[in-house]
Amino acid sequence: MQPRIENWQITKPVIRSKGGIVAAQSARAARLGAEVLADGGNAVDAAVTTAFALSVFEPWMSGMGGIGYMLIYSAKEKKVHAIDFAAISPRKLDTAAYPLASGGTDSDFFNWPAVKDGRNLKGPLSIAVPGAVDGLGLAHERFGSKPWADLLQPAIAAAKAGHPVDWWTTLRVAGEAVTIREFPTTSAVYMPNGLPPAQGEGAAPRLDMGHLADTMTRLAEAGRRDFYEGEIARAIASDMKEMGGFLDRDDLAAYKAHFATPTQHKRGQGTIHLLPGLNAGPTFADTLARLPADLGRNASDADCFAAYAKALTAAYQRRMESMGHDGDMAGQGCTTHFSVVDAEGNMVSLTNTLLSVFGSKVVLPKTGVMMNNGINWFDPRPGRANSIAAGKRPLCNMSPAMVTKDGEGWFAIGASGGRRIFPAVFQLSLFLAERGMDLETAMHAPRINVDGPDRIEAHPDLDAAVLDALEQVAPVTLTEPTIVPTSYATPQVVLREGGVNYGGAHPHSPAAAAITVLPS
Repeated sequence: MQPRIENWQITKPVIRSKGGIVAAQSARAARLGAEVLADGGNAVDAAVTTAFALSVFEPWMSGMGGIGYMLIYSAKEKKVHAIDFAAISPRKLDTAAYPLASGGTDSDFFNWPAVKDGRNLKGPLSIAVPGAVDGLGLAHERFGSKPWADLLQPAIAAAKAGHPVDWWTTLRVAGEAVTIREFPTTSAVYMPNGLPPAQGEGAAPRLDMGHLADTMTRLAEAGRRDFYEGEIARAIASDMKEMGGFLDRDDLAAYKAHFATPTQHKRGQGTIHLLPGLNAGPTFADTLARLPADLGRNASDADCFAAYAKALTAAYQRRMESMGHDGDMAGQGCTTHFSVVDAEGNMVSLTNTLLSVFGSKVVLPKTGVMMNNGINWFDPRPGRANSIAAGKRPLCNMSPAMVTKDGEGWFAIGASGGRRIFPAVFQLSLFLAERGMDLETAMHAPRINVDGPDRIEAHPDLDAAVLDALEQVAPVTLTEPTIVPTSYATPQVVLREGGVNYGGAHPHSPAAAAITVLPS
C-alpha cells in the first residue's frame, strides 16, 4: 500500500447566484469576466474578457498565442454551438528541420525519440498558427452583445499594470527557469533580475508585460483580423522571420476559426454535447458508448468505477491505434479552462492552451505575445497518423463539454491537464447527469485517471471495494490529488438549475475560483 503524503482535507465551496458566474483557473481573470456579466454582458462577452485577462494573470497556460475550442449554449436558440480555433502547422514547415536525436525521449509515457535540440518543444520552430484571437472574435461576432473594444479594456488595463507576482507565479516561473533563460525577451519579462520573481515582505512586484498592452489596444481598435492580416500580423511575421521560424504572414492570413457541429449523447438526465475533430471529443463519445446502459443512483461505486475504467481503457486503446499519439506528457500540459453562465442561462465552455508550460518559451518582442508550441502535438517519427507535416492539424486532448436537460442548458464543464482532461470531464459529467450528485459533492468526489490502455491511477480516498474492482481491470496506482503535476486534471464547472446558477472551481488549484459579481 502506498503511504499517504497528505492528511488534511481541502474544500472549495460551490457558489450560487441568480446572476452570472465565471469559474476559471485565475480568480483575477474570473472577476473581470464576472464584472462584465454584472454590467449587462452575456456569457460570450464575459468569455472574451476572461480569455484576454488570462494572458496577463495566467500567461504560462494560455493567451493570444494559444489555440483551443469552445462550446456555446444559446438560451434563445436552445442550441449548442462549437467553435474550433485549434492549431495548424505552418504551410512552409520543413520536416527535415526536426531530425531525431541520437538518444533520449521527449515523453517517458510514449517513449518517443527526442528531436535534435528540442526544436519541436521550444523556440521558433515549435510554433503553430495561433487561433485563439480569431476564435474569440468569431464567438463575439455571432453571440456578443457588448462592443469588442469595451470587452478588451479590462485586460488592457491589467497588461499595463503588469502581472502581479505571488507565490504561484514564483513556482510556475521557477519550474521553467532553465529553458526561459534561453530566450532573451521571455527572460526579460519573467526573470527581470535573472531569477524567478519573488514577492518578499513588501508590496507584490509586477512583471512588465512588454508590448502586450499595446497589442491588445491595437486589437481593440482594429478588430480580430488585424492579428492575422494587419499591423499585428506584420509584427508577428517579422519576429518569426528574424528568429528563423516557419510561421509567416500567409499562414496567419489563411487561418480561420470555424463553427462545427457538436455530437450529442444522451446519458442519465442529460444530453452531453461534445466536439468533433482532432481532440478528445470523439474518444469521450466512444467511452460513453462502451458503458452499460444504467449506472445511475442505484449502482454501486465499485460497479461504476470498474465500468468507467473498462470503457476508458478500451477507448484509449482505439484512439492510439486509429488517431495516433498526441505528445502530451501526462500531467504536464499547459492549458486553461473556464466556464461561464449568465443570468439568462447562456453558457460557454472554453479551453485555450499554449500546450507546454509557457508554450514555446518565446515571447515575441514586437507584440509581447507568448506563443504556443503546437508542433509538439505531432509525433516526431515519420509515417504515423499524427506525424509532423506542413499545413496539418495535430491531435490534442482538449475536451470542453456542454450538457443540456430537456433542451435547456444544464452545465458547462471542462478542464486542463493534458491527457487527464477527458477522463476527468467524463467522470464529473456522469456524477452530475447520471449519479445524481450535486455540484459541490461532485467537485470534491475522488476520481480515477485512465489515460492509456494499461494503467489506472486511483484517488486514495476511494474505498477498498472500488480499488478491488479496479484491479480486475488493470494495475492500480494510488495517486494523491496534487496540482503540480496535475494528478486528476483541473476542472471548472458552472451549472444552472431552477433559474439559479452554481459555480465550482477545482478544489486543489490554488488560483482557481468561481466568482459572481452582483450588479451595482
